[in-house]
Amino acid sequence: MSESSYIPGTGSPDPLPLQPAQQRIRTAWTADELMAAQFPEPRWAVPGIISEGVNLLAGPPKVGKSWLSLGLALSVAAGGQALERVRVDSGPVLYLALEDTARRLQTRMRKILGTAPAPSTLTLATSCPALPQGGSEAIAQWVERHPDARMVIIDVFAKMRGPSMPGASAYDADYAAVGHAKRIADHYGIAIVLVHHVRKAGSDDFLAEVSGTNGLAGAADATLVLKRARGQADGVLHVTGRDVDETEYALRFHPEAGAWQLLEGTAADHTIGDTRAAILRYVRANPGARPKQITEGTGLEPALVRQTCSRMANDAQLLRRAGGYAVPDENGGQG
Repeated sequence: MSESSYIPGTGSPDPLPLQPAQQRIRTAWTADELMAAQFPEPRWAVPGIISEGVNLLAGPPKVGKSWLSLGLALSVAAGGQALERVRVDSGPVLYLALEDTARRLQTRMRKILGTAPAPSTLTLATSCPALPQGGSEAIAQWVERHPDARMVIIDVFAKMRGPSMPGASAYDADYAAVGHAKRIADHYGIAIVLVHHVRKAGSDDFLAEVSGTNGLAGAADATLVLKRARGQADGVLHVTGRDVDETEYALRFHPEAGAWQLLEGTAADHTIGDTRAAILRYVRANPGARPKQITEGTGLEPALVRQTCSRMANDAQLLRRAGGYAVPDENGGQG
């Protein structure tokens, strides 16, 4: 038996190819048929954050991507709350921890779980063939044995993308690599999370920070970038995709529990200084508020409020409106 070709719960050490009879997705309609068709809503593994399809989760080294991935895997497998705030339904999860050992996984799970029992619906594996070399079939076989599966996490994607086709451009190679995972996600209607890295050079566009070409984000259904933040938050999770609104979530990491927590409010509330955050919260709740009202509502010094509001307006964090201030339309927050 080859360890590299075995995933617990598949029932066989040899991955089996998908059979034609298993095809469930229709791919062509006439226009009137398509307009008359009724489709189910996307299945969310983590509502508002991870939907069915391929989700590319990228971040710099040591930012906590693996802690986040394992925490989400445990939460979805057990049901309850993910990130201590998002309600999730329970269902089988496959977590391919390809850079870890069994001992390290056990240590991390003990820290995250505390006194809670480990869910039997979470399958963990530390090795798997590359997607184009048997990995796709191995994952598909696991999903076949768990028809109510909700999520598959591949940590990290580089370990399973496999070699590029000879002569393919970098873009085409990246697009094809994600395509192997997308075929499984679309076939079974589940969420697949590909953990990946970002470039060393930063960018104003978080999508441009994903390591590789635009083919990776272009082929994925959603892209999530975890970045270190300033202020009260330890990280900001930037999310955009076909079935998810572009959003920013402020997160805090608790090292003693190995857990990421979703913070209440918009990311801006937690990534700017305390004074600006207090003004922003008050103005959001009281559009058009004048400096005197902000002073009374926040307890801040009048001169500090006037100066800070002026600077926030110059930084486009506030809008001047008839002697008062309002908050620009925001995509951030919990949605």
